[in-house]
Amino acid sequence: MIIRKLYRFEAAHIVRNCSSDRCKYSLHGHSFRCELELSAERLDRGQMVYDFGLLKRHVRDFLDGFDHATLFWERESADFRRSIERHSRRWIRLPVSPTAEQLSRVIFVGARALLAASERANGDEAARVHSVTLHETETGCAQSFEADADSLEMGRIDLARVVFSPTVMADWSDPKMWEKLLKGARFKTPATAMQIPARRA
Repeated sequence: MIIRKLYRFEAAHIVRNCSSDRCKYSLHGHSFRCELELSAERLDRGQMVYDFGLLKRHVRDFLDGFDHATLFWERESADFRRSIERHSRRWIRLPVSPTAEQLSRVIFVGARALLAASERANGDEAARVHSVTLHETETGCAQSFEADADSLEMGRIDLARVVFSPTVMADWSDPKMWEKLLKGARFKTPATAMQIPARRA
């Protein structure tokens, strides 16, 4: 079974080496819609694939980090990088070009890592990231699956090379979330006591 959670964020990027002069030479923005799909072969004790409420902390903070941020490739010139980091309070430096395709892979790998680092308290161990669909416009999107996220031919997504600006991290419920994730921390989730409804007489 597959469940889907929709997130939205506004972000700016520049896409080097593409065909369109407007995209490769000019910083521009999009209203992104991100569909995070989780799947499982069995349901948890609440008879769900995964409780959406559990996504309201670390995964939501991670995706909110993209909102109103300037997204740029670490291969940009030193002058460009310094200018963005100096003149924008919200930015993310990425190990790949910030195309919709690559962003969907980055989000897949990040969400998967956050899900894996979350303690499973309600029998939801089977839940995993199934896919990430990132809509860049109303008519265009990119969808990544696990094989895409792990593809070396598309460029390795090393989370240690995904750098969030201090302002982005300060807005998270835990400003050290990314640092903790990279160090192998486990994130606690609320334990749920089993409650069986009383039978009617």
